[in-house]
Amino acid sequence: MKPDYTDAPEDQILCIDMKSFYASIELVKRGIHPLKGYLAVIGDKKRKGSVVLASSTALKDKYGIKTANRLFQIPDNEEIILAEANMGLYLDLSMKITEIFNSYLPLEAIHIYSIDEAWLKLNGSQKKYGDPLELAVKIKKEIWNKYKLPCSMGIGPNMFMAKVAMDNEGKKTGLCRWDYNDIPDKLWPLNLSDCWGIGSRTEKKLNKIGVYTLGELAQLPLEYLENQFGIIGNQLYYHAWGIDYSEVEGHFDDRKKAVGRGITLYSDYKDLEEIKTVIFNLAEEVSKRVRHNSLKGKTVSLSLSYSKAETKKGFSRQFSLEKRTDMTRDIYQAALAILNKHYQGEKVRKISLYLAKFVESDYQQLNLFENDLKRSEINQLRDQLAQKMGKDVLYYARNLEKGNIKKRIENTIGGHHK
Repeated sequence: MKPDYTDAPEDQILCIDMKSFYASIELVKRGIHPLKGYLAVIGDKKRKGSVVLASSTALKDKYGIKTANRLFQIPDNEEIILAEANMGLYLDLSMKITEIFNSYLPLEAIHIYSIDEAWLKLNGSQKKYGDPLELAVKIKKEIWNKYKLPCSMGIGPNMFMAKVAMDNEGKKTGLCRWDYNDIPDKLWPLNLSDCWGIGSRTEKKLNKIGVYTLGELAQLPLEYLENQFGIIGNQLYYHAWGIDYSEVEGHFDDRKKAVGRGITLYSDYKDLEEIKTVIFNLAEEVSKRVRHNSLKGKTVSLSLSYSKAETKKGFSRQFSLEKRTDMTRDIYQAALAILNKHYQGEKVRKISLYLAKFVESDYQQLNLFENDLKRSEINQLRDQLAQKMGKDVLYYARNLEKGNIKKRIENTIGGHHK
């Protein structure tokens, strides 16, 4: 049965995706047009198995090299440029592009989805900038004029429609707009795999019952989808009809979410002490970041991803502290509690550690006992010394243990070179 569109959102949402962002930046840096050069961004050029983090549009089209390919799969051709990741530069340009958004719209109208993608709520901008398409063109031109970086855009009445429009039409034409009248001709013919929000597992389940397109999905009753897929079934039903009640949440603020760090190891780790050392390295980095932001957190999350040789994928668990903290020892001890309970000797390839549920450290300071205050002061002094005299001025003894990756963590962002 067709849903009621009476209360369906009628917003003007713009979804923006920076085209082959990392690769485009590297080409522009070399004076090459971002849509014409053949370039791949590599995590580590010294390792043949290193992952391709981004490939330029031309490289994808001519050689079929895409994100997640491996270095050894790239043809040995002199026209192909291999660039090692420079995450600091990419983050800096991402922030500058966000500043362009903010020059037209308030921060609460900007939702940063990732380093290279965002939603903008254009409601109310017509008086100053005209039709939403005109504002989209202004933003697109300003990004190009300032940084020579291309982007794809899609406008829709809600976040889902804007995203799907951008993915399926905007990436070909540069800019498009869909509304509810476009659903039969543009949304329904799409394969499930072309639709944002439908994962591979859900797609396989739907394929088993003969559903391969959004149009076929739209024919299934809401009750049936909810019975089969739970709360996801509700989303599937409404998305198939182009309806999405999600709100643009405003500019992403790390202080309200979680602070964390993950690292993919160069080899499988199985020795328990080596794994503990990596966790300590991560705890040290996380605690340093929360102190820098004057925060204290209560919930520690530890995730381990196992080697492909293992039958299990890994685990992700949380541990709630009795009181909020910004101290390495507390975060490390909580992570060890999780590790000791859930780790059973598998080969580990990736480890991630997060701290969440924050309050301002000034607020928490009122509730600290004397010993906690002393430890807090020591940590702050250590941070100040490291800032003035270098990161190596003071070492925890644990950083001398086998398996230590402290240097690698300090010199990378997202696991890749700064």
